[in-house]
Amino acid sequence: MIDKKQTRLRRAQATRERIALQRMNRLAVHRTNLNIYALVVSADGGHVLVSASTLEQEVRNQLTGAKGRGGNAAAAKIVGARIAQKAVAAGIDRVAFDRSGFRYHGRVKALADAAREAGLKI
Repeated sequence: MIDKKQTRLRRAQATRERIALQRMNRLAVHRTNLNIYALVVSADGGHVLVSASTLEQEVRNQLTGAKGRGGNAAAAKIVGARIAQKAVAAGIDRVAFDRSGFRYHGRVKALADAAREAGLKI
């Protein structure tokens, strides 16, 4: 029997194969119940170029006093803006969005929209 995680990983693999054919850097997103993580991974070799997550101290400071910690859309918006700022500073302006098999809504959508608003072309 196939469980939810295996189904998500199967969807993620199909997306990553399509992105690999495009030869673009990818913005990979991973979410857990408590946190959200974003990485810009290079097209050649799969090295992490920049990263941002709700575990970073600067993001934690912005979330103090907010309801919840890192597991909500407000935290995802902060992480999306932060990853876009870091990527643009590193000279990366275009990426392919890799949602890692997660549905494109809620926190994943909030992160992508915030990254677009901060200057990253997805």
